[in-house]
Amino acid sequence: MKKWILILLAVVVVGGGSFVYYARNANAEPLVVGATAPDFTTTGALAGEEFEFSLADKLKDGPVVLFFFPKVFTEGCTIEANMFAEATADFNAAGATVIGMSGDDIEGLKKFSVSECRDKFAVAQADGKIIKDYQVRMAPGLTMTNRTSYVIDQDGKIVFVHSAMKPHGHVSGSLATVQALSKS
Repeated sequence: MKKWILILLAVVVVGGGSFVYYARNANAEPLVVGATAPDFTTTGALAGEEFEFSLADKLKDGPVVLFFFPKVFTEGCTIEANMFAEATADFNAAGATVIGMSGDDIEGLKKFSVSECRDKFAVAQADGKIIKDYQVRMAPGLTMTNRTSYVIDQDGKIVFVHSAMKPHGHVSGSLATVQALSKS
């Protein structure tokens, strides 16, 4: 406990950081390239409308980009959602489905899907099991996820992983991966 407090104080005082940044460093490593993506079904929202999302069903249509983000309407998450929204046509052209995943409630996700995802891609609830299975828990006891993007091919294998709290790199790396998949 004392170690956590000292690290938190060091980040805040020295780096002007936040608890979110500190907590990310406490998380286990994300799943690795080559791992089988855990299957799940959850509640999602697209253009403010609620629906059921099944990873297995979506993989029948092509690769899936799952990007986990900490919290709706926070600065980094808004930037990342806007970047994915701007690139949605490119992901679609490569045959990929993009879905944002967060521990937020469905009402918040509905609003976020309209304003920040700009009705272009879906966001869905990451419950405790999904967060655990994908190894994206920000810190013990929290339902917030860290910022990790996975590209999953149609065989259910993870072919790309990018885990970083800054939103940059998630879209470009994921897009390059799905574009390469569409050419193979």
